[in-house]
Amino acid sequence: MFTGIVSHKAPVQSFEKVGLEGARVRIATRYTDLEIGESVCVNGVCLTATEITPSGDTLFFIGSETLRKTNLGELAVNRSVNLERSLLANTRLSGHWVQGHVDGIATVHEIADEGGTFRVVFAMSSDLVRYCVEKGSITLNGVSLTLNSVIDEPQPLVIVHLIPHTWNETNLSDLRVGDTVNVEIDILSKYVERLCLPYRAR
Repeated sequence: MFTGIVSHKAPVQSFEKVGLEGARVRIATRYTDLEIGESVCVNGVCLTATEITPSGDTLFFIGSETLRKTNLGELAVNRSVNLERSLLANTRLSGHWVQGHVDGIATVHEIADEGGTFRVVFAMSSDLVRYCVEKGSITLNGVSLTLNSVIDEPQPLVIVHLIPHTWNETNLSDLRVGDTVNVEIDILSKYVERLCLPYRAR
């Protein structure tokens, strides 16, 4: 479990495909006290640390389902990723409940500098937008953000405004029109939908 409050961004050291459907990525996380098997949120994706060096270089395996659902297959050497360690019981929940279970991807539609604050418009499928509400929460590349606007027609879009700190301290500042981000919608909306479905005997 995570909060969507990114600790820092870090460079990819290596990325290699494994077999036909898997991959390994090594990241200079700088987390010197990680343990094997610990979960780390990488660009919004919960990955398991499988190898760790004293300096904090960490190896992660990426499975086939993760490669299909996320943009981690686009990683390359020196590309930066957003990192967050798992939530502690005594940690302030500054963001919102984030599982690191990506629901899909969104594409950057527009970026505008509004005098220090950046307005970013993302296009995503209607299957994801229907879970989004104005002033609700969303996770994009592992960053907990507030949805400022949600547009259904004629094209499903969501709009967020990024303050300078978020822009500078995450890899959202690396985005260009056409780039993709990992999306995790607020899990509460999925639970509400499930509870509201008519009961069907199994």
